[in-house]
Amino acid sequence: MATHTGANVTSKKTNKEQSAVDLGTGPVWDWAAGHGPVTGALSATTGAFAVATCGAAAGMPPGWALAVGSAGALGHAAAGIRLRNAGRTIAARASSWLIGGGWTAWAMTHGPLTWEALGSLAAIGVAMGTVTRSTNLYEEAREEEALAAEQRQITAELSAERRAIAEEWATRIERVCGLRLRILGIERWEAGTGFTLDAELPGGAVYDAIAKKSAALSADARLPHGCTVTAGPGVHQGRTLIDVGTVNVLEKETTYPTGYEPLSIHTGIPWGYRSNADEILTYLREQCALVVGPTGSGKTNMVHVILAGFARATDVLPWVIDLNAGSAGLPWVLPALESAGSGRPVRPGIDWLASTFEEAMLMLDTALAVARYRKVAYQDLLARENTDLLPISPSIPQIELVIDEGAEILVSTDRRMRKLAEKILEVIRISRAMGVRTVLTALGATGSVLGNLMIRREAKVRAALTGGETEGMDLSKMFPGSRGLRPEQAPYKGSGFMGTPESPVGLFKVWRIKPHQIRDIVHATSDRHPRLDDVSAKAAGEAYARRWDADRIAWMRDGAPTAEPAAGPAVPGVEQPGTRRGLNLTALREQDDNPAGGEHSAEDALAAEFLKQIDATFGTAPEPHRDRAPRPDRPERPGLNLSAFRKTEGEQPARDAEPAEGPEWLAEVIDAIESTGSLGMKPSAVADLVGKDRKTVRAALQDAVGRGQLVYRDNGPHSVYVHPDHA
Repeated sequence: MATHTGANVTSKKTNKEQSAVDLGTGPVWDWAAGHGPVTGALSATTGAFAVATCGAAAGMPPGWALAVGSAGALGHAAAGIRLRNAGRTIAARASSWLIGGGWTAWAMTHGPLTWEALGSLAAIGVAMGTVTRSTNLYEEAREEEALAAEQRQITAELSAERRAIAEEWATRIERVCGLRLRILGIERWEAGTGFTLDAELPGGAVYDAIAKKSAALSADARLPHGCTVTAGPGVHQGRTLIDVGTVNVLEKETTYPTGYEPLSIHTGIPWGYRSNADEILTYLREQCALVVGPTGSGKTNMVHVILAGFARATDVLPWVIDLNAGSAGLPWVLPALESAGSGRPVRPGIDWLASTFEEAMLMLDTALAVARYRKVAYQDLLARENTDLLPISPSIPQIELVIDEGAEILVSTDRRMRKLAEKILEVIRISRAMGVRTVLTALGATGSVLGNLMIRREAKVRAALTGGETEGMDLSKMFPGSRGLRPEQAPYKGSGFMGTPESPVGLFKVWRIKPHQIRDIVHATSDRHPRLDDVSAKAAGEAYARRWDADRIAWMRDGAPTAEPAAGPAVPGVEQPGTRRGLNLTALREQDDNPAGGEHSAEDALAAEFLKQIDATFGTAPEPHRDRAPRPDRPERPGLNLSAFRKTEGEQPARDAEPAEGPEWLAEVIDAIESTGSLGMKPSAVADLVGKDRKTVRAALQDAVGRGQLVYRDNGPHSVYVHPDHA
């Protein structure tokens, strides 16, 4: 019947919204799908034929068919108007109902089984299908045109806005930098905090001319504090990308993202976010890292953010050295200690923590032993994988040494710190391919910290937390080649500048992470931490295996170390912790070293003869107490003529009285010069050490030379002061 005809003719858009089940075997009928032009026309004609046949047989009045067809035509016309269909579509659907109702009424009167009735019905079906197809195509074209017109309107509005921005910034750059750019495109950041200009430079110009005027451009544009204009390389050397931040996202404190999804050293570890709200990923498989920041800048918080990323990684074992009572690593260990008796053991967020010089030496010796043994034991694996880099995975994890204030250790003049510095540099030098890398922190970006070539060459991932601090923050040394970086641009705690080999230097902010969140991360990632592979564990030895023994970690609860660490791995040329090195002085030996009493050993006789020859050749150094009251007689004892044995009437060591003949800081300087051995120290280094001018320092050192406390080694611009024991 014609009523059914109009109801089954639907648009192509409706057909697209219906889904058909594909079982992969033969044709499948989708009874929920609408009718197309062919099936709709077939359904309408067969329905009309059935109604006409039944109506003629039952004597149904033909007027009923006309009434139903007219009602259907009116209904579809009203629906088409409400849906804003085209006039031709409304007319086609209404006429389908009227023609179908008219044919049904005529067939009921003259008989539907004649060739005339059947032929006319077939012609009506073909015409109905053709008209339906035509109207559907027209409706689709109208809809696409409407969408295109809307998009053109939006594009026109955006283009107008972008043209205004492009012209504004082209004029500004010409005014401030003297370059007339051709801006080819503008891309707005997804976070809505700024945009990027893609510009073509004039002939012979380079983007550095814009980069070094970053502060001037930011001021000219009246950008908020924390928003900058930075220029970087484009697709070729004649193009540049200029990032313009318009919203200060560094001012707001943002907590560390929750979720704690697994990470990998290969896919990057997030350390913070840029001014455009994009995360900064660090790729540390081959790179070391350097993080600097003065007190109060958020450096400790960033260390915890770094450790959080390592704890989430499935192929990283973080080892932490913090000689300041282990404060950087304790929050990642204590949750595991507190859960010891809870029935659900929790693994620490870090794999090893050293808070003392002895434990740090043991850790570094172990790292070196692991790196060396991996070079030999994994040769077959390297050959099979056809690579010279050890394939890092959860089964062969990378060791990340996080050394708090490690850069200061490298430049320290303290004897023990120099030993640590040698180990750290050796780890950096030999262990890149074998998956042992370092993350060092420092209090400032100074020449002394960045003066080591090994640090500058290997630590390509660098972050400088400024917090607005300008003292000791030489960003030109921290990020060579970068222009327009000023600490005032990042005055907020936890903000600063960061650059990696994958992303240029720019402003960034570190997430805020608090102890409760650290505890949550430790519990959430406990089952995710890898274990040291068997090959590396064999090289690490007992020192690594017993790192969590009760006597080794008692200080974590009691506050002080209670036991010496276990013996480290046997590495040729490496001294075991706890052994004493240096001169074999009798002043450091116990009095009962010679049980025979009175009889001198052969070593003592040799030392006495050596001293006699020195006195005969060079003369004895003047006594610092020659003008004082004579000392009481003391028995002759073998050994070198050390000032440690010379005592005044009050039985005070002569060394304690030496500063009385010079400035108060002279004793510290003499100790520092003694720790340098035969290398000695320049007057400029001494001046930096004590914070005095060179003239004052040089006068005090010359007086010390006159008293025999120091020896001056004249070598032109390389002249140094050396302790007499090493002269």
